[in-house]
Amino acid sequence: MNLAEPIRILIVDDHAMVRSGLRMFLIVFDDLVLAGEASNGFEAISLVDQLNPDVVLMDLIMPGMDGIYASREILKNHPEIKIIALTSFSEAQLIHDALEAGVKGYLFKNATANELANAIRAVHAGNTIFSPEAAQMLSRVSAGTSEMVAINFTSREKEVLELMVAGCNNQEISDALTLSLSTTKFHVSNILTKMNVRSRGEAISMAIKHHLVTRT
Repeated sequence: MNLAEPIRILIVDDHAMVRSGLRMFLIVFDDLVLAGEASNGFEAISLVDQLNPDVVLMDLIMPGMDGIYASREILKNHPEIKIIALTSFSEAQLIHDALEAGVKGYLFKNATANELANAIRAVHAGNTIFSPEAAQMLSRVSAGTSEMVAINFTSREKEVLELMVAGCNNQEISDALTLSLSTTKFHVSNILTKMNVRSRGEAISMAIKHHLVTRT
């Protein structure tokens, strides 16, 4: 895709007022454009096939087919599409299930327009955006589990993983640790390999679930 072209977005939400609000939000940003709207998971799957959007803003709790199942189905046939879960719900299991389904972002509906726009740009660029509030919720609920994962991280990899869990992208991690971007990418790749996961979202979910980081 030409970088000059706007990011095409599909809105999926069962509430017409929410869709309307998101539609108005998109008008403000020249680099974001509405590709279509769906009111449930079934419509979302159908429209993705027709419209091939770049990013899907996915509500998770909807009648008929929820956003978790719809996300899995979409990514089976369109792994290149980025999905951001945009929800009012902060239940730990819901957050975990969304990450397992392959979403690249988890934001709450009280996010500001700029936060949402930056999240869309970040996931479109290949990053994972994980709300700190969501991370804290999942961490608190899973605090009672005794299951641990023994992974031999280096001290630098632990620092990088902590920042990943905090929602930082590669550039932000590089800035925080005074690393080159290529070095940060190298550490992230090593972390994913050691954790035997395919994506940053899976790594973040696993790190929180098994207490692999100390930052909350």
